[in-house]
Amino acid sequence: MNTVSSPATPITLSEGFFSRRSWWDWLFAALVLLGGITVMVRYGSNLDGYETGILLATVPTAIWLGWLWRPLAGLMVGVAALSLLAIASYQNGAEAPTLARAESVFWLKYFLSSQSAILWMCMLVFMSTLFYWLGLIGGEHGATMELTGSRLAWASVVMALTGTLVRWYESYLLGADIGHIPVSNLYEVFVLFCWITTVFYLYFEAQYKTRSLGAFVMLVVSAAVGFLLWYTVVREAHEIQPLVPALKSWWMKLHVPANFIGYGTFALSAMVAFAYLIKQQAGETRWYKLAPLGLLGLVLCFEPIVFRRGSTEAGSSYWLVYFGVSALIVGGILAARRRIASRLPSLEVLDDVMYKSIAVGFAFFTIATVLGALWAAEAWGGYWSWDPKETWALIVWLNYAAWLHMRLMKGLRGTLSAWWALVGLAVTTFAFIGVNMFLSGLHSYGTL
Repeated sequence: MNTVSSPATPITLSEGFFSRRSWWDWLFAALVLLGGITVMVRYGSNLDGYETGILLATVPTAIWLGWLWRPLAGLMVGVAALSLLAIASYQNGAEAPTLARAESVFWLKYFLSSQSAILWMCMLVFMSTLFYWLGLIGGEHGATMELTGSRLAWASVVMALTGTLVRWYESYLLGADIGHIPVSNLYEVFVLFCWITTVFYLYFEAQYKTRSLGAFVMLVVSAAVGFLLWYTVVREAHEIQPLVPALKSWWMKLHVPANFIGYGTFALSAMVAFAYLIKQQAGETRWYKLAPLGLLGLVLCFEPIVFRRGSTEAGSSYWLVYFGVSALIVGGILAARRRIASRLPSLEVLDDVMYKSIAVGFAFFTIATVLGALWAAEAWGGYWSWDPKETWALIVWLNYAAWLHMRLMKGLRGTLSAWWALVGLAVTTFAFIGVNMFLSGLHSYGTL
């Protein structure tokens, strides 16, 4: 019997990892390597063994991240260029560099000193949030508005990172014994929270090819900026302070960033959960079905009112206005839920983003907890002391461990998982801020 053979399917070998690299990838790698070598040559004698190890690990990690997601490479190069420009502005002139130059040099005064850059971050976050919402509820120009919101979010990250790096340099201008990585108090870690949360959102935005979630996620970043502005004006928290003895450790460089990757992604997952519930209940008309969502939203809005304790009259008025605006936003979202839901991605996509955010956050929060235990053993002689901050960190960890267990083992999906993630934001917020306000202990470094 005759058979007709089909054309042979050509067998192709997949391209190698390095062969897929573009000229930009190799240029970026060369710049990172050059930067690492420069730091080692100029400052290697001042680095201890741990810091040298961190530097050697940072170079390949930065290259890998830039290759994994190319926008990160552009972000790193842009931030490095602006930071070096700021440092050069401080050093320009015959006199020794001082913080006073931040008031006399144009670029420093209005753009690139740490405080100026962070204030630009605050403005850009608010603008990004506004454009994301205009895009979400807008008509034919909605996509353009959302694109503008996304670009403003990227710009806010650039300014936040520039401000952080310049602040690190500025701390050394005050004295070699004062200089430290700026992740040591509430002001500095709120900046850290803002850009970490935004970067992770932008990654998911690119991966899922949807910008509609930016309206929800940037709300929580805007809330953090609102606290940051109050903390700056009322507490003058932007002033660089020397480290307390317990924080003079290289462990801080690892523990705190890992911790705030957890906080940032947990907050991201909660806002995605909020979007999930809005989409799910878009057609709901019974008030008692919507009441729990509105009530939780108001509780989260009301939470900052407790910051009025010890505030001036102006500070108290600020938080009353903050609560009023937040309540109006929650009410507006519930009122416009049908229009908003029509622009949101599918429930399956929202559920997947929520899960991946919590999974990433849980992994880093676990690492941070282990690092914190090792740091505690070195600083206080014991791995665990049931300090209030440690206890609430454990509660946060158990909460998300249970969420992941129920999802992976029991198939938890839908409404319950979304509510759980949203309530988890309240638990995380108390561990983040509430402990510093109401409970004293070994971790009372950033009191309000």
